[in-house]
Amino acid sequence: MEKAESIPIDAEKIRCEFFNFLRSKRSAEVPMTVEHAQPVLNPLYQDDKPPTNSEAMESCPKANVENFKKLLKEENLYLYTEAGEQGRLPLLILSMKESDKENRPAVVFLHSTHKCKEWLRPLLEAYASRGYIAIAIDSRYHGERASSKTTYRDALVSSWKNGDTMPFIFDTAWDLIKLADYLTQREDIDPTRIGITGESLGGMHAWYAAADTRYKVIVPIIGVQGFRWAIENDEWQARVDSIKAVFEEARTDLGKSTIDKEVVEKVWDRIAPGLASQFDSPYTIPAIAPRPLLIINGAEDPRCPLAGLEIPKARARKAYADANSSDNFKVVAEPGIGHQMTPFMVKEASDWLDKFLLKQ
Repeated sequence: MEKAESIPIDAEKIRCEFFNFLRSKRSAEVPMTVEHAQPVLNPLYQDDKPPTNSEAMESCPKANVENFKKLLKEENLYLYTEAGEQGRLPLLILSMKESDKENRPAVVFLHSTHKCKEWLRPLLEAYASRGYIAIAIDSRYHGERASSKTTYRDALVSSWKNGDTMPFIFDTAWDLIKLADYLTQREDIDPTRIGITGESLGGMHAWYAAADTRYKVIVPIIGVQGFRWAIENDEWQARVDSIKAVFEEARTDLGKSTIDKEVVEKVWDRIAPGLASQFDSPYTIPAIAPRPLLIINGAEDPRCPLAGLEIPKARARKAYADANSSDNFKVVAEPGIGHQMTPFMVKEASDWLDKFLLKQ
């Protein structure tokens, strides 16, 4: 039997299939339009309890810039990615007011479930201090794209019922492709030095946005997992619990007394077709090669079990080796850590992005 890691990966074919799939699900494409917006004074969080300050984000390395706050430039924008209400993508961009005209590297930051772009401000400020243009977005049905604390949950349930949207990962992946259109046209950004990173749901968004090769460095944090592996090895419970309402709805509709692997598989196939098959990590992770990719997980994370990464990791190592770029791929699992982003992870991500995006 052929070893899993030796099965060839046609990266270009995988990326094209994913692009075409996303495009087929659009309501209608629109010309790229950017509008100015106002700062959000009271961000909407969909957590049961409002989040407090993040020690991990506050620990992000910063440059010592005198009068930093006065020199910080903030942009609030809307980018239109498709027709319809969810086609308006809110952006928060921080950078330093600099007199030189040299274009700079950029990093896109992606928030976790129920958070929003404003939550990421400590990271944006830290990266801006180090010379980056730092961008955060509200993912679908979050932040300014939500109207209540149940908007995201309701969208997931509607996706199961109607099959007409993909609020879990894929619709936001489309937004990030359109965001790359915008970022590569900005005169202050070096289009060859754009990175992307995110936490949890944001880590998954970064992973799938990497189908667009304009994202040159990719750092998913506590996001990469094997969806098919989880189903086959009965390790799906923690991921399901993170968005349980849609699985409970499906369980009822399917006449089941409990959520089981059949329910899980049917939900993924309905709300994110291909997530547990042709677009799962054994195919899409090695397709990122040879671009620098750092995967950061907690060694004890039940939502992203390390055992589920063995096949994608082996295939990616081969893909990077075949491209003579083995040093561009790394997996870090922090011992004793579950599903949380830590100061160690933030520092690892920061060092990796600096290594490949900052001019030495």
